[in-house]
Amino acid sequence: MTLRLYDTATREARDFEPLRPGRASVYVCGLTVQSEPHVGHVRSAVNFDVLRRWLTHRGYRVDFVRNVTDIDDKILAKAAAADRPWYEHAAIMKRELDAAYAALNVAPPTYEPLATGHVPEMLELIGLLIERGHAYVAGDGSGDVYFDVRSWPAYGELTRQSVEDMEAAEDADPRGKRDPRDFALWKGWKSTIEPRTASWPSPWGRGRPGWHIECSAMAGKYLGESFDIHGGGVDLRFPHHENEQAQSRAAGHGFARYWLHNAWITTAGEKMSKSLGNSLTIPSVLERFRGIELRYYVVAAHYRSHVEFSFDSLEEAAVGFRRIEHFLDRAGADAVVGEIPEAFAAAMDDDLGTPAAVAVVHEHVREGNRLLADGDAAGATAAAAQVRAMLAVLGVDPLDPAWSGGASADDGEAKLTAAVDVLVAGLLEQRAAARAAKDFAAADDIRDRIKAAGIEVTDTPDGPKWSIA
Repeated sequence: MTLRLYDTATREARDFEPLRPGRASVYVCGLTVQSEPHVGHVRSAVNFDVLRRWLTHRGYRVDFVRNVTDIDDKILAKAAAADRPWYEHAAIMKRELDAAYAALNVAPPTYEPLATGHVPEMLELIGLLIERGHAYVAGDGSGDVYFDVRSWPAYGELTRQSVEDMEAAEDADPRGKRDPRDFALWKGWKSTIEPRTASWPSPWGRGRPGWHIECSAMAGKYLGESFDIHGGGVDLRFPHHENEQAQSRAAGHGFARYWLHNAWITTAGEKMSKSLGNSLTIPSVLERFRGIELRYYVVAAHYRSHVEFSFDSLEEAAVGFRRIEHFLDRAGADAVVGEIPEAFAAAMDDDLGTPAAVAVVHEHVREGNRLLADGDAAGATAAAAQVRAMLAVLGVDPLDPAWSGGASADDGEAKLTAAVDVLVAGLLEQRAAARAAKDFAAADDIRDRIKAAGIEVTDTPDGPKWSIA
């Protein structure tokens, strides 16, 4: 069997042929740590975690890079609204993101570079683009540097658009641009409204990188000028991925050979996002469902299919997963993990066809239950071993130590404390937002919910603190 992946650049499924035999290089655009992660955010992480697990199962050594954008206009705005330094805000949100990934058993990447740690590489890449005639310093004295989209004839090839049909890039003041579609590679420091700490020295004056240049620089450093797979949410195809590809190839790099994009999770037909106010944070969802159930709900849908989120559909998925767990309990599944059934492998090789793969899991569960009813304990145990092998690829094997809290009581207690801290922090932020909106009834309700859980909250000059009552 050959692994086939749907390349959104060519819009067709192609056999996966890595640059280096036995190795697969994957770069996934991570999150901008501006606010707490929601269900829509973690879908991408879970989907590409499944890709990584399947590549590993097929014998590849996987170099997996997922970046973090920790400097951005939105981070500066959110930090100012929270009255704390931007770097503190980014660090707090990064910890919440890490907790969310851990709660859904998303394995840490091979590398997880922070944008702020790779400014020298970005400056070098910008300098190369200027030297090659594909970027220019704005003539308005702002210190901005822009990519000249008209200088690169292939601009628009990823999303199959012409420049004339594109909207203007709204990432900087257009007065310094030759073309409104030109996008910022470097943003000059606005000394009257931005903290000096959010800027770095450059040949064009103090400033900070534009969003798109970050990923090109970090992918190039860790995976080389050409690599196998670039992934991310479908909403990143334009302008982010279009701009990444243009600037990287204009610099002479081959960049990504395959583009994979996961679809949205929507609510009421709209993309789940903070700006729409319809997001569901991970801590709030985990108050009602286990992390393994939420992950199962995510992986049961094909990564390119839009998912309309509802708690009813999540409950339905959770019930289905509990049936799998019940079978494993009855079959006496232990540390033995069996072979992957051919039907499951065929589904996964067909562009990570998880819906068909999950169907194979349930077929084996039904067969295992039949064997148990017939008194064939050995046959049921063998079926359970295969079920565990399939669940491991999907990241939802209930006997995986990642779901049990670790090897020692101290580790388990630390993880429990960290999880509680994330949950309480989320509730306290909701309480603060309610108080700021003068919705004191809602704020009091949140306080009472926290207290009913046996947690005491004390308001201090440094913010609310909690402890177990």
